[in-house]
Amino acid sequence: MEIEDPRPIPEPVVLHAPEPARATTARPEVLPQALSAAMTAEPALRVQGLDLWYGAKQALFNIDLDVRRNTVMSLIGPSGCGKSTVLRSLNRMNDLIDGVRIEGKVLLGDQDLYDPKVDVIELRKRMGMVFQKSNPFPKSIYENVAYGLRIHGVKDSRVLDEAVETSLVGAGLWEEVKDRLKDSALGLSGGQQQRLCIARALAVKPELILMDEPCSALDPIATGRVEELIFELKKDFTIVIVTHNMQQAARVSDFTAFFWLGKLVEVDLTEKIFTNPSQRTTEDYITGRFG
Repeated sequence: MEIEDPRPIPEPVVLHAPEPARATTARPEVLPQALSAAMTAEPALRVQGLDLWYGAKQALFNIDLDVRRNTVMSLIGPSGCGKSTVLRSLNRMNDLIDGVRIEGKVLLGDQDLYDPKVDVIELRKRMGMVFQKSNPFPKSIYENVAYGLRIHGVKDSRVLDEAVETSLVGAGLWEEVKDRLKDSALGLSGGQQQRLCIARALAVKPELILMDEPCSALDPIATGRVEELIFELKKDFTIVIVTHNMQQAARVSDFTAFFWLGKLVEVDLTEKIFTNPSQRTTEDYITGRFG
C-alpha cells in the first residue's frame, strides 16, 4: 500500500502559518434551509487529537474533526497532505500497515474505534469503503453485492435478493443490470463498476460511507452520475470523500476540510471555504498559488 509522504511545497510560494480556524458567524436562521440543517445536525463521527506515525515519521498532527450526520464532508489538499491517511484511519485500514502508531480518538457515537475491545470486522461493516479504482470481485454482479452479507452469515435467498435489488437501486444501477445479474461484474463499464462497488458497500447497511477519490479514473459522464448518487445517498448516509478535484468538492459537499503537511488547517461550510476562507493558507490553495 502506498504511504503518503508529506512534502513542503515548492518555492517561491510563501505561505502564512495556519491560524486557528474561526467558526462562521452566519446565523442559522438566515442560511438556506439545507445549510442550516447541515450546521445543526448531530456529529455522526468525531476525530479528537489524532496523531499518526509511519515508523519514526509523523504524518498526522493533532487532528480534530466532526463529521455531521447525513452530510457530505470533503477532504481536500495537495498530494501528501494526509487526507487519505485520515480517511483510512476512520475504519482502521492503517492497522494493515507495519510500523503505524496512532494516538487520539475516533468516536462513532460513544464508541472509541481504537479501543482494544473493538471488533474491527464489525467496525468495517459500519463504514463502507469505496476506493479510487473500482475493485469488483471476479464474480457475478449479484454475488458482488451479496458478498458482504454472505460473509456475515446471511443465507436466506429472499433476504439476499431483496438486499441486492435495494442496494443496486440505491447505487443507481438496477435498471442497467437487472436482466444480467448472473453476468460477470468485470464486463461492466468503469463507471458501472464503481457504482457496483458503492452498491456492495450499501448492502451491509453502513452508518458511514468513505470514498477515496471515487471519480478520479472515470470519464465526465460517469463522474456526473456518481456525484448525483452522492447527493442522493446523503439522505440516508453520512459520507466522507477525499478528492483532488476542488470543483467536485464544491459541487457535492456540505462541509470541506483543508489539510496541509499533515495538519488540519481549516474546516467549515463548503460555501465559506471556497468564497471566504478564514486562513490565508486555504485561500492560497483554493486560488491555485500552490498544489
